[in-house]
Amino acid sequence: MQEEVVIVKKTRVLGHLAVLLTMSVWATTYVSSKQLLAVFTPSQILVVRSTLGLFVLTLINHKPLVYAQRGDRLLVALAGFCGIFLYYFLENTALLFTSASNVGVIVATAPFFTLLASHLFLKEEKLRKNYFVGLALSMSGIILLTFTSTEEVAFNPKGDLLALLAIMVWALYTVLTRVIGRKGYPNLLVTRNMFFYGLIGHTLVLLISREALPLALVIQTPYLYHFLFLGLIASAFCFLTWNFGLRTIGAIKSSFYLYLSPLITIAVAVTLLSEPFGQLDAIGTALTLSGLLISEYKSRGV
Repeated sequence: MQEEVVIVKKTRVLGHLAVLLTMSVWATTYVSSKQLLAVFTPSQILVVRSTLGLFVLTLINHKPLVYAQRGDRLLVALAGFCGIFLYYFLENTALLFTSASNVGVIVATAPFFTLLASHLFLKEEKLRKNYFVGLALSMSGIILLTFTSTEEVAFNPKGDLLALLAIMVWALYTVLTRVIGRKGYPNLLVTRNMFFYGLIGHTLVLLISREALPLALVIQTPYLYHFLFLGLIASAFCFLTWNFGLRTIGAIKSSFYLYLSPLITIAVAVTLLSEPFGQLDAIGTALTLSGLLISEYKSRGV
């Protein structure tokens, strides 16, 4: 009995480490994506990224995933559509209109929407007063970031709103992954199949928009290094570690590691992309993170 308890504790520690590592890597992907968007379209980037991820996952294990129920295939397909296709399409499109720092901060609001999705679909969490207080505070911070990121006189919040919509989709993906994990399917095979369905979505967008895939440009440096980082490390490897974390420590605890994401993103974006980060940006970031901390205080029932 004690051995089982020790194993469970070690597994949870590994789950926390897996999510922490994932967040650290994902926090820097906005910088690579931002640099690639200067040459490639979002669809071109995502087709290459998803193809590399799917190739590696298939290389590791090419066995077919046998579904116990017919509806489980639909769940995996829907998770792949939300997490691999729609989330990344919205996020990369958002980077065309706003800064990597802004996207990093907005993505950090994931715990709000994950908590709400878990409450609605999994019945795991109750929404208390602190949730709404924290949400209002964080949304105020995002609005401030949106205004400070507008270089023109006309107000154009398109990029920030797309980033906000992207993280709502991510919350749904997180819940779907949690549901699939409870069914006992192998993490690697499920993640691989999600990439397959996500790649279908990216490819369809590429075909509908009639965009060519400039492979000769993809393999040139420094673009190749960014694609390898996004496709192999940030996609194939990190989705495995993220899904493992979801299964071991749960959706809510995993999402709270997103607090570190904007700090890492801002530091990298300011250093490598020379993005401006003024006093109002700092206030907006502080408001957003403060709201998240208030929400976490609530979620623990304190």
